[in-house]
Amino acid sequence: MQAMSATVLKADFSILLPNRPANILNLLLGLALTLTFLVGAPSRDAQAAPKYAGIVVDANTGKVLYSDDPDGLRYPASLTKMMTLYLTFEALEAGRIRLDSKVPMSKKAAAEPPSKLGVGAGNSLTVEQAIKALVTRSANDVATALGEFLGGSESRFAQIMTNKARALGMTRTTYRNAHGLPNTAQMTTARDQARLGMALRQHFPQYYGYFSTRSFKFGKQTIGNHNRLLGSVEGVDGIKTGYIRASGFNLVTSLQKDGRSIVAVVIGGRTGASRDAQMRKLVGQYLPKASRGGKGALIAQAPSAPVGDVIAAADRLAAFDLPSSGPVPQARYEEQQVASAYSPPSSAKRGGDAMRAIANVATPTPAPEYLPPEDVAVTEQGDTSGEVDVVTTASTKAAVPADTVSGWVIQVGVSPDAGMASELLQKAQDKGGKVLRSAKPFTVAVNANGQNLYRARFAGFENQTAAVNTCKALKKQGVNCWASQQ
Repeated sequence: MQAMSATVLKADFSILLPNRPANILNLLLGLALTLTFLVGAPSRDAQAAPKYAGIVVDANTGKVLYSDDPDGLRYPASLTKMMTLYLTFEALEAGRIRLDSKVPMSKKAAAEPPSKLGVGAGNSLTVEQAIKALVTRSANDVATALGEFLGGSESRFAQIMTNKARALGMTRTTYRNAHGLPNTAQMTTARDQARLGMALRQHFPQYYGYFSTRSFKFGKQTIGNHNRLLGSVEGVDGIKTGYIRASGFNLVTSLQKDGRSIVAVVIGGRTGASRDAQMRKLVGQYLPKASRGGKGALIAQAPSAPVGDVIAAADRLAAFDLPSSGPVPQARYEEQQVASAYSPPSSAKRGGDAMRAIANVATPTPAPEYLPPEDVAVTEQGDTSGEVDVVTTASTKAAVPADTVSGWVIQVGVSPDAGMASELLQKAQDKGGKVLRSAKPFTVAVNANGQNLYRARFAGFENQTAAVNTCKALKKQGVNCWASQQ
């Protein structure tokens, strides 16, 4: 290639200077080639040497304990999947999907480069398997499949991701895909990633435990977590690693210990080992400087701005509009509806093309947590401003016998694992302090539609008012909850 370029350059100069000696032509040719190499070199060097950025935030107060270029634009790499998971948890909490909903694997998703789970096109996996695949292997094929499942297409899902970032106060983050593979327009900052890390922990305590998954079995594969700080640094409970050549080695870490809580971000590590060493250094140096007090509820759980023009396949899902009456679950907080695989627009033209377009689009059913079995009583309560779960549930099993508990309780979360449910109770007690001093923690195991779930609850409230007031006090301490009648 260089030889051909040299020939062309020499011919061009010969035309310009036909009567000049050959040595002058050779001199000009050499100068031109030198300039070409000099112009190209900085770009390659910049790609080979990503810039470092870091931040440590006190998750109880929001105080920045350490920062180094926290607002400089960087490539997020697989930290992108944190937002993919945020929107997955949001859909689960709102009842639009459930853990055993099937996520179809399209040809586009199956063709994504590694890291990947290797689910073939035309096959599917459950939402829970998808969550674990993103947390452990950081599977790009699964991230794309989730994006298509939740948003109708990955490009539209990227719009939803960006809008959610703005709603969370991530002012300098833009998403173009669900996985974090190279895209020059997909940028973020260390500060924005810290906000997202805190939001995941604060808004979805019932699902956050997935980030501490050490290994995941899928078929014959046993997949380990890429986060080497899990299990090696006391108090670390997640969150996510990331790497592409342009970004360097990235890591967001959450740590809670002795009442202190921090979220730390390292972007642009030269190697995975040096990134981890830097994170250990930051954690060791700044955790002791974090406070033991504070409300913890620092990131508002706000609705996203509506997406503009929708993708055709999702736009045509109006053919499957849900009825206006019936057991349709409601979100725990108000949210503007956007058209997607689980939230169709209210009006659209319907016809043969529309039916063909949605033939392979999943239509998930509500999460079992919010869809009571037929034999469970549903009672109407007064206006409680969203603090009360109006579904009274029957228990099948309890870690602390649920048959000894009656009356009003508050629920702080639900988990697919009993141990994670107990951890939710302990974290709520740590944050709630005297608010829960006389409350009795217990877990209730329920089975709905074949899915085992464990509800983390507190009992010991005289009436509905006492339970609602306690829940309001807990929310001020950063604990999501609602009141329910046991």
